[in-house]
Amino acid sequence: MRVSLCNEVVGEFDFSTQCALTQKFGYDGIEIAPFTLSNDPPRIIAAERKDLRNIAADHGLAITSLHYLLRAPDGLSITSADNTQRNRTIEVMRGLCGLAADLGAGILVHGSPDQRKLANEADDDGRKRGIDCFAAVADAAASSGVVYCIEPLSRDQTAFINTIEDAVSIVRQIASPSVKTMLDCSSAALTETESVPDLIRRWLPTGLIAHVHFNDPNRRGPGDGELDFGPILKALRDVDYRGDAAIEPFIYEPDGPACAARGITYVRKLMNAGT
Repeated sequence: MRVSLCNEVVGEFDFSTQCALTQKFGYDGIEIAPFTLSNDPPRIIAAERKDLRNIAADHGLAITSLHYLLRAPDGLSITSADNTQRNRTIEVMRGLCGLAADLGAGILVHGSPDQRKLANEADDDGRKRGIDCFAAVADAAASSGVVYCIEPLSRDQTAFINTIEDAVSIVRQIASPSVKTMLDCSSAALTETESVPDLIRRWLPTGLIAHVHFNDPNRRGPGDGELDFGPILKALRDVDYRGDAAIEPFIYEPDGPACAARGITYVRKLMNAGT
């Protein structure tokens, strides 16, 4: 299992410095939030894509994945009743598949809670529109050779897709090997009725989970809260998980670099102990 850093944690720095810090702290790769690269990420030109990939490689890092996909450009939504807005969103989603492939990233993680808001809890039409958008990106993901992951998020962030079961239902409906789901430890610990290790043992063997985020329900990094990652890492080892995991805190105290260093130190200690 490779462990990556979500780059917005050190997003105050230019990309080369982000990679230098990520390498220094002991990560295997970097997971990119596209909004940190451009106000319109699908329009990043080929030469810049090549440069970004080379910068990461020069620091001994893989660009493993993209996440927080729809923060840029502005005005995107997969649940909007506005056909023009939704079609534009689908085009961005498809374009991000190509960006991921050009950067060498095999995974895209679709969280973006603000861009999947529902009008209300009973907005089944909004849910259907969201599902249609995920289905519409399957061919682009397949042709780009990437996997597009639907991220379940806690109920305080969104009313649309809160559990792995919710996401799996959509993945099975779309029935494409290029559309899967993932496990976010923070959201899972807040929302699911099963423990995170039990979720891993239940769902990883299905092949429907393609990525993992390490974070605590308190929105900090692994080891900075009450969630015990020892059993989580043991469960991943028990099911022989060979994919990528990314450390993704949302609160940076005292600052991003300190959080990034602390998170990987904690996770590596547990991994080296064989938990």
